Amino acid sequence: MTKQEQKQKAKEFYTIMYRTRRFEEEVFEFYKRGLMPGLAHLYLGEEAVAAGVCGALEERDFIGSTHRGHGHLVSRGADLNKMMAEILGKATGYSKGKGGSMHIMAMDKGILGANGIVGGEIPIATGSAYASKYMGTDEVTVCFFGDSASNEGTFHESINMAAAWDLPIVYVVENNLYGISVDIRRVTKEYHIAKRAAGYGIEGITIDGNDVFKVYEEAQKAVEKARKGGGPTIIECMTYRWQGHHVGDPGLYRPEEEVEEWKAKEPLKILEDKKLLTDEEIAEIKEMVEKEIQEACKFAEESPYPDMAEAYTDVFVD
Repeated sequence: MTKQEQKQKAKEFYTIMYRTRRFEEEVFEFYKRGLMPGLAHLYLGEEAVAAGVCGALEERDFIGSTHRGHGHLVSRGADLNKMMAEILGKATGYSKGKGGSMHIMAMDKGILGANGIVGGEIPIATGSAYASKYMGTDEVTVCFFGDSASNEGTFHESINMAAAWDLPIVYVVENNLYGISVDIRRVTKEYHIAKRAAGYGIEGITIDGNDVFKVYEEAQKAVEKARKGGGPTIIECMTYRWQGHHVGDPGLYRPEEEVEEWKAKEPLKILEDKKLLTDEEIAEIKEMVEKEIQEACKFAEESPYPDMAEAYTDVFVD
């Protein structure tokens, strides 16, 4: 990648990560104002994972997302207005307000839906990859999940099948060290999930998930290999969520020093330290994104709630 290409990529990545950061901050504000039904699991601090991985995909590819999935949609270019409206339960949202935060989806961007069940997206994404192979098309599916999902049975069953059949899928572990309040290092002997890849005969790699260029580089390799029939890869991105498990969780179970240590090496700062963008360019990006976010907030807040008559439409009933 030439210096000019690096600079262009840096602009794209910084825009996406800052857009995700500001989106999540405003979601948190809506929660504190009592305008958001239910809870949301924020992506603050993990922005480089989604930005880097989605940057390696093509338009026709698919994504299996998690309960902490807003960043995946933003990185994929989903409509911010529809996203924010969905989170507020409004009729103008992606799922007409019926999915909310944990089941937000954007089929127009290949996102098969966020999933409120831990590890629930792993077999769905694996099925997507199987369909592509069965039909002889060349889409790649990416499956995002957290460290705790790796201890679900769906993890083994799905990856074993994907490895045996060389399915075109990339498994991305967003290892933020905690499953709700449980430290993965206390309940798993080997907490580097990528090492499990050896048991399936596939490639596994652990990387700095806060360095967007490193994530992008490794995702490119894995996606290209999968598209050419080389089978799955596990990419473990070491990262950290700034907030508790969800917006109502203060996260007091984590040592303050640990939180501050991770905040000091957060994704936007790492990219800024590469000096690929000037202060003026960064300021321009922030100004542009701020306008987008405020527009999305206004759209969502002013949008109507669904009519009660809509309760049983778009759902499966006996």
